[in-house]
Amino acid sequence: KELCFCILTPQSKAIYCDEAVKELVRSGLLLKGEKSDIKANLRRVRFPNSKASYLIAARKAFKNSRRFDIKSKIDEGNIFKTREWFVKNIKGLGYKEASHFLRNIGFGNDIAILDIHILRSLKRYRIIKKIPSLINRKIYLNVENKMRGFSLKIGIPLQELDLLFWSEQTGFIFK
Repeated sequence: KELCFCILTPQSKAIYCDEAVKELVRSGLLLKGEKSDIKANLRRVRFPNSKASYLIAARKAFKNSRRFDIKSKIDEGNIFKTREWFVKNIKGLGYKEASHFLRNIGFGNDIAILDIHILRSLKRYRIIKKIPSLINRKIYLNVENKMRGFSLKIGIPLQELDLLFWSEQTGFIFK
């Protein structure tokens, strides 16, 4: 469910993605649905056709005989390596989404979820000079390192700092 949520969230409202995930789970479509059926349940999610394809591909990537196995892909000793694996192997996941997924399942306390809300706060507090228009691997890791340094300097753990920034920008805490 959490991977599904993180695949759906880019450029979409989290609350609509959460509703879509709940409906996909309730209907059984998340684990067994065809692309067209999944797409039909993504009405309020942007890019439903692409995201339905990503969900099908993710399902196939983790299907191991009769069960799903995500845990075997997680290296608790090297969450950065794990994130790289998810970015390279799971269609629809970039660094932000892979970080979000790992954080939400209890890993990745030292990786940042750099969405627009976090980036605005980083600019506001002069941690970065400007919000990048395009974020590739190099830029993501550079901004993440700057945020990590700021987090250490002020004594707020990284995972708490990005939650603080996100809630400050949005006015609420979600997930």
